[in-house]
Amino acid sequence: METIFLKLGGSLITDKTKVETVRADVLARLATEIAQARRESPTMQLVLGHGSGSFGHMAAAKRSTRQGVADAEDWRAFAEVSDAAARLNRQVLAALLAEDVPAVSLQPSASVVCVDGRIYAIASHTVQAALAAGLVPVVYGDVAFDSARGGTIVSTEEVMMALAGEIRPSWLLLAGETTGVFDKSEQVIPAISRANYAEIEAALGGSRGTDVTGGMASKVQSMLNLVDQFPQLSIRIFSGLEPGNLVQTLLHPAQAGGTRLGLTPSG
Repeated sequence: METIFLKLGGSLITDKTKVETVRADVLARLATEIAQARRESPTMQLVLGHGSGSFGHMAAAKRSTRQGVADAEDWRAFAEVSDAAARLNRQVLAALLAEDVPAVSLQPSASVVCVDGRIYAIASHTVQAALAAGLVPVVYGDVAFDSARGGTIVSTEEVMMALAGEIRPSWLLLAGETTGVFDKSEQVIPAISRANYAEIEAALGGSRGTDVTGGMASKVQSMLNLVDQFPQLSIRIFSGLEPGNLVQTLLHPAQAGGTRLGLTPSG
């Protein structure tokens, strides 16, 4: 039974240049495609994550919550970031349930322990229980308590990477706005590994809009670190804007378009 981690990027499901603005049509279509993929592959186990986009990032930037929480105003901002991220999560859940996808939200702040900005431990048993029950567990970028910083923010990718240690997915699929990772000529790089990363590193830029968890360069580097740790894992960065692309990538991840990250250039 194959387990797939799927992340819907914050820039895909929200307009990151406007405060708390959901791309409702895109989100509804993605939910429809997820439902279709589950119908066509009923044994697929799916863990879904989504970014915070124009919800959590803008709230977090006001008090630099990711760097730490020190006083009452910081803690107030910490609570506001948590609320903003949860508001988007409710809309994602509503879209999925409307398409009969049995999605259940699992709030990372309730299960993550951080030390100096890094996830030290995560309770994965609730995610595993959801999968065993035939549900689709949904995680997201969230605040977290931190023994060194007081509080911080964990990205969706960080949460999913922490879960990968226990759940061992075969694929991590990252659906965003772009068709993959671009080189300097604005062409999609079909595959990235340690062997060719140095060549393409300079071509990786930041991300559009306000993002407190880093742009494409940091995401690619963290994904390669994850592949180093879990050699059975393959990762694909692809566009969720093109209708039909998500369902095909879920059903046939090895043959899909976009950029594949793995131990070797061939994945």
